[in-house]
Amino acid sequence: MRAKYFLISVVVMFLVGIGFSVVVAKEQVEKSATLSSGIEDQTGIAITIYNVNLGLIKDLREIKLGKGISELRFMDVASQIIPTSVHIKSLVNPDSLQVLEQNYEYDLLNPQKLLDKYVGKEVKLYYKNPYTEREEIVTATLLSNSGGPIFKIGDEITFGHPGRIIFPGVPENLISKPTLVWLLENNLSSTQKVEASYLTNGINWRADYVLTLNEKDDKADLSGWVTIDNKSGTTYRDAKLKLVAGDVHRVRDEHEYKEEMLRAAEKAALGAPQFREEEFFEYHIYTLERPATIKDNQTKQISLVNADNIPVKKELVYRGAPYYYRNRYGEALTDQKVGVFVEIENKKEHNLGIPLPKGIVRVYKNDRDGSLQFVGEDSIDHTPKDEKVRVKLGDAFDVVGSRKQTDWKKIAYDTYEASFEISLRNHKKEDVVVKVIEPIPGDWTMLSSSHEYTKTEAFTAEFNIPVPKDKETKLTYRVRMRF
Repeated sequence: MRAKYFLISVVVMFLVGIGFSVVVAKEQVEKSATLSSGIEDQTGIAITIYNVNLGLIKDLREIKLGKGISELRFMDVASQIIPTSVHIKSLVNPDSLQVLEQNYEYDLLNPQKLLDKYVGKEVKLYYKNPYTEREEIVTATLLSNSGGPIFKIGDEITFGHPGRIIFPGVPENLISKPTLVWLLENNLSSTQKVEASYLTNGINWRADYVLTLNEKDDKADLSGWVTIDNKSGTTYRDAKLKLVAGDVHRVRDEHEYKEEMLRAAEKAALGAPQFREEEFFEYHIYTLERPATIKDNQTKQISLVNADNIPVKKELVYRGAPYYYRNRYGEALTDQKVGVFVEIENKKEHNLGIPLPKGIVRVYKNDRDGSLQFVGEDSIDHTPKDEKVRVKLGDAFDVVGSRKQTDWKKIAYDTYEASFEISLRNHKKEDVVVKVIEPIPGDWTMLSSSHEYTKTEAFTAEFNIPVPKDKETKLTYRVRMRF
């Protein structure tokens, strides 16, 4: 029996001890002042921007923390922060700082919320009396803020009062800027050097390129810009900037907003490259060789690449469609356009040979008066070195094509023959070559053709057709297909 009472006493004392420890810890936090850290404590910031509307922020600060448990309000962070990605560590001694609790407060101060917080409380109304023309202050109780403030002044109820509302203070649960709040246990007596890292939405980058063709369309100058769009909700001053190019996978949600259209880049003056490029995992990373300030709600452009005298291949392409061959009643389109393309090879011997991030290539050319004119644009994907960049500029004006089906026969239950005639007319002042691309379905055999062809793919035949100036050239062919 004594042993039983003794065991009960030990358990009670243990529980009391735990309760006492919790109370002491709570009293320590309550007694210690809540510390605040803003941009004035910042000693450095680094930002890595991904071209998937994402940024990685590393914020370095020096903060004087008291020993023991304290609360730290870490301000001047991005309002688009992803709270679950936040991490803080000590750069002096990782073991000297322990995070007990982490909160992200984003109930920001605005007129509507301020009025809501003062419902049922007294405020002052400052207004000018229209009769005496004196400025007066009236004490009122805010009864409601649903659809507009309703006040009780003395024994009367009113709304639409012309007076300016004066509040006695800012409620504790409203803040002026997004804030991270940590409950920390610190055992370092000297100043802590901490790094807070987090991911944020609302910041993106893309590449914009300007390609300027020469008179003969066989050489071009290329300038590339990095366009950064910052809508993350904060400014990054003198930041170490890195850009990651690649298709980084993210888990999307239904609230993800669409990427805004970015303005076109102007042609850059030639100069030394500002970015250092290197391979990183399965992507490429571009590091700016100087600090940069990226303001909130700012679009910033930085020169990425400049290259002169790049060989260019210009092509005129007339393309068919597979459904022409499916049945005898299918009529071939006669109003198809001749597309205009330019192609460059991203090789070192062509003054390039660097990984080009995806973006928009805008192409220009000088007219007879020497004025630079826009001739077309196209988007390109991430392009490694030694690969080709192909840009569609538009459709030709003076080179016209038409197509007609001249024959169709069913040879067997699964075998057919078809004949086509393609007319190409050149109204330009110089000779041209038009690449005709004909998709042909099934197991096919070319029975006859007026021009040589190449079987470039299993279901594609290509013809390169010279068309003299102010002349017409006709391509005819007959093909047997088995479906």
